[in-house]
Amino acid sequence: MTTSTRGSSSQRNTALPAVLVLEDGRTFRGRAYGAVGETFGEAVFSTGMTGYQETLTDPSYDRQIVVATAPQIGNTGWNDEDDESSRIWVSGYVVRDPARVPSNWRAKRSLDDELVAQGVVGISGIDTRALTRHLRERGSMRAGIFSGEVVAPEAELVERVLAQPQMKGASLYEEVATKEAYVVPAVGEKRFTVAAIDLGIKGMTPHRMAERGIEVHVLPATATAEDVYAVGPDGVFFSNGPGDPATADGPVALMSAVLERRTPLFGICFGNQILGRALGFGTYKLKYGHRGINQPVQDRTTGKVEVTAHNHGFAVDAPLDKVSETKFGRAEVSHVCLNDDVVEGLQLLDQPAFSVQYHPEAAAGPHDAAYLFDRFVSLMEGQRA
Repeated sequence: MTTSTRGSSSQRNTALPAVLVLEDGRTFRGRAYGAVGETFGEAVFSTGMTGYQETLTDPSYDRQIVVATAPQIGNTGWNDEDDESSRIWVSGYVVRDPARVPSNWRAKRSLDDELVAQGVVGISGIDTRALTRHLRERGSMRAGIFSGEVVAPEAELVERVLAQPQMKGASLYEEVATKEAYVVPAVGEKRFTVAAIDLGIKGMTPHRMAERGIEVHVLPATATAEDVYAVGPDGVFFSNGPGDPATADGPVALMSAVLERRTPLFGICFGNQILGRALGFGTYKLKYGHRGINQPVQDRTTGKVEVTAHNHGFAVDAPLDKVSETKFGRAEVSHVCLNDDVVEGLQLLDQPAFSVQYHPEAAAGPHDAAYLFDRFVSLMEGQRA
């Protein structure tokens, strides 16, 4: 997807008409929300009832126009503590009924004020239920939001949307990752050192590790094996991130180097797809993906069913019914989505490495999967012993 054209931060007029245009020609007319202007991205929907601030600042949503399925958005305003990164990454935001006044003791400003400040173009007052059903039936697709002076005849707007590249084949992880390494210190006594490869990492992820006595060295997506082992890691972590994992040859090569050294390894989301590729499995684009904080997943190693937080439009193509032989030993699918049997986790049986497709840091979301950070700690303890 091309970089979105962000709206003017000095413009905001909720009385201005706005239009959402999908690549198949379906249009939805509403009112401007946030900045005024135009933006392009892949239209996707998120089923979370809460946590819009964390969603909007999740780097995995880069180049995506997010549709909120919850009918009213903005009630809790915007605070200075819940951002998952340094900025809003969504290219556009679609809501049905924006709150007129935020009501939360932590709020510093309204959601639409923040959208304006960061130049994020949105639209409100449309039938988001009809839009979500359309995306479920037709699949996620390219879209554009237009408001103010850029609104033009629909045929022209559709052409502008169709001129945007597809999400399939998009390499985005480097544009959202940190350019400089930084350290998140352990909380309390330091027990381990972890090298975390930033492919679009959320702020809560190293925090969850730090809570367990881990000093986290967050490294750029372009980090080499030499960079990783220069910090003396007890374990290596590969983060979530946006785009098509089929483009991530560099991270796949780095993960292969880590696996060759048998260093304890944990990956989430994009990191799960990278592990899949390193093991020789393929990846593919889901019709409309999993996005929200209410996705049921079964941990096949325990039989337990968890309610989990997701944000992924791609998945690993690995067999569910058998153990696979790979160049790094035996591997199996450890977690599966109960809605559609999508692979939600992988683990190696002959060395300390595993991954999940969802977000155990759960910001926002349920905490059913927090034990996965403890599982990573156990792998590092076992390796040290």
